[in-house]
Amino acid sequence: MCTKNKKCGQNRRNIVTFFKNKTGLNQGEPSSPILFHLALQKVIQSIKMVPSGIKIGKEQLNILAYADDFVLIGKNDKEIRKLFVEMENIARKLGLQINQEQTKYMTVEMKTSSKQNKIGHLKIKNYKFERVKNFKYLGVILNEDNNYQIDMQERIKNANKTYFMPLRFFKNKNISKKLILRLKNTIIEKC
Repeated sequence: MCTKNKKCGQNRRNIVTFFKNKTGLNQGEPSSPILFHLALQKVIQSIKMVPSGIKIGKEQLNILAYADDFVLIGKNDKEIRKLFVEMENIARKLGLQINQEQTKYMTVEMKTSSKQNKIGHLKIKNYKFERVKNFKYLGVILNEDNNYQIDMQERIKNANKTYFMPLRFFKNKNISKKLILRLKNTIIEKC
């Protein structure tokens, strides 16, 4: 029986083993996500205090955050380094770690600016981050040229897949005509 102090798990042979939980929260505890988001909020607030980023109206923007996905915004590599060092220091104090393999960086440049250092890595402290030409954030493809064409092409491709997917189903000879008519009527009635 699993208790508050002793946790249990099964190994490959379906034998239950016990181990003692020494630190942290138990997996699946209701307070776990709340505490995690409180810790992330502390990280976000500390980054907002660093003078950097871009100005939009009267607001200075240097971080975008959704759940545990962060985008640090700086005018140059120096600002990104400063923001990352601040984020890493606060996160480490709170017991959070930055996953180097899942962290990438990208520099958005004006079309007229000289595009130097197109390949390579950004080294900060003991971390080494891969440079990417584009990435998807919250379903939108962002790229270093600040060109929305790649995102638009991806959206059109997905829309075409969704639109034409039922056609293959309707032409399938192994599916009864009764089921096909029922599905067509359901789709047409929803439109």
